[in-house]
Amino acid sequence: MQLISEAEAKRLISMRQAIEAVEAAFLAMETGAAEIFPIALGHGSEPANRFAVKSGLFRDRGLLGMKIGAYWPANSARHLESHSSTTLLLDDATGRPRALVSASYLTAIRTAAADGVACRHLSRLDSETLAVVGAGHQAWFEILAVCAVRAIKTVLIWGRDAGKAEALALRVRNELDLQAQSLPIEAAVSQADILVTVTPAAEPLIRQAWLKRGVHISAMGADAPGKQELDIDVVTAGRLFADVAAQSQTIGEFQAAARAGLVPASAITALGAVIRTPRLGRRNRWEATVFDSSGIALQDLAMADLVLTAANAKHSAN
Repeated sequence: MQLISEAEAKRLISMRQAIEAVEAAFLAMETGAAEIFPIALGHGSEPANRFAVKSGLFRDRGLLGMKIGAYWPANSARHLESHSSTTLLLDDATGRPRALVSASYLTAIRTAAADGVACRHLSRLDSETLAVVGAGHQAWFEILAVCAVRAIKTVLIWGRDAGKAEALALRVRNELDLQAQSLPIEAAVSQADILVTVTPAAEPLIRQAWLKRGVHISAMGADAPGKQELDIDVVTAGRLFADVAAQSQTIGEFQAAARAGLVPASAITALGAVIRTPRLGRRNRWEATVFDSSGIALQDLAMADLVLTAANAKHSAN
C-alpha cells in the first residue's frame, strides 16, 4: 500500500491543479461517470469530538475510496490541529487498500477549489473585490482559489478575532501584492463582488440588505446539521447552486430555508450541471448567485489520485 504524507502532498499539488481536478469531479457526477454514497457521522467518547466518512466511486477511472474527516476541538490545547483528514483508496477489482493519503492539506485545498470552480462559472467576469467572512485557517485557501479564477484587486476581511483578520490581510498584502484590509462585517460585505463565508456559524451572519447587486456568494462553512452563515432572506433572494442539491438541504447552507419550506430541491442547481450546460448558470450581471459547498468524497478521491500520480511521476523521474 502506498503512503503519502502531509509534507509530500503540499509539495506536489497547486491550487490551479486542484481547481481543474475538482471541476472534472463535479462534471463526472453530473454525467453519471461517478457517484457518492451516504455520509456516515460519528463521534468519540467525548461527544464534541466528531468525524465524518465520505465515500465515492469514479466508474470510468476505477477510482474508489473514502475520506475520514475528524474534528477534535480540544486539540488546540495539546498544540495539535483540531481538524484532520485521511483518504483511503481501495483497489476497485479486489477491495484491498491501495493507498493511504494524509489529507488535511488536500482537504483545505479541495474545499477552496470548489469555491474556485463556482466563482469561475457563476461570478461576474469583471469581479474585482472579494470579501471574506471568517479569518481562520481555511480563509487563506479560499482567497487563493478565487484569485486563481478572477482578477481580484481588493480583499476585505472580517473575523470574530480582529487580530486574526488583520494578520490575514497583512499576509494577502505581502504574499499576493493585493490591496487588503480588515473591516467590520457590514462594511466588508457591502462592497463585495464576490463574498466567501468560511465560518462554523450556527446563526446567520450575512443580511440581505448588505449585499451589492450582482454579487456571487460562496457559502463554504455549513457542513453539518445546525450550521448556517446566511440569513434565510439571502437564500430566498438568490439563484441557488450546490455541489449536491439534496445534501445542501440537510447539512449545507440551505438547510434552514428547506426546513422552513422555502427552498425545494427544484430550486437548487448542481454545479456540475452548470459546468456541463453553462446557460444554467448566471443569466445577467445583476442577479445574485449563491453556491453552497458541503463537500463530497469525489473531491477527496480526485485530489488523492492527483497527488499519487504526481508522486509516482516524481519517483520515476528519480
